[in-house]
Amino acid sequence: MQTIGAYEAKTKFSAVLNNVINGENVTITLHGVPVVDMRKHNSMDIGDIEAVIEEILVQRKEFTDAFKGENIKALIEEGRR
Repeated sequence: MQTIGAYEAKTKFSAVLNNVINGENVTITLHGVPVVDMRKHNSMDIGDIEAVIEEILVQRKEFTDAFKGENIKALIEEGRR
């Protein structure tokens, strides 16, 4: 991880961004005190998001199917004992 001062980050901003794009984490300090950590943005594509939503829906269906035919109110009362 690279640590640089705010003034240097300002004057060499393009170089700092290139370092971040290449996977390096950069900490920017102000008077020696860490202020900001820069890291490469982690973006998800729409396919990843759709896959996660599909998995959530499958898990939800399996969970609700496990209690099919059960009396929910009776289960709640049993849990209170």
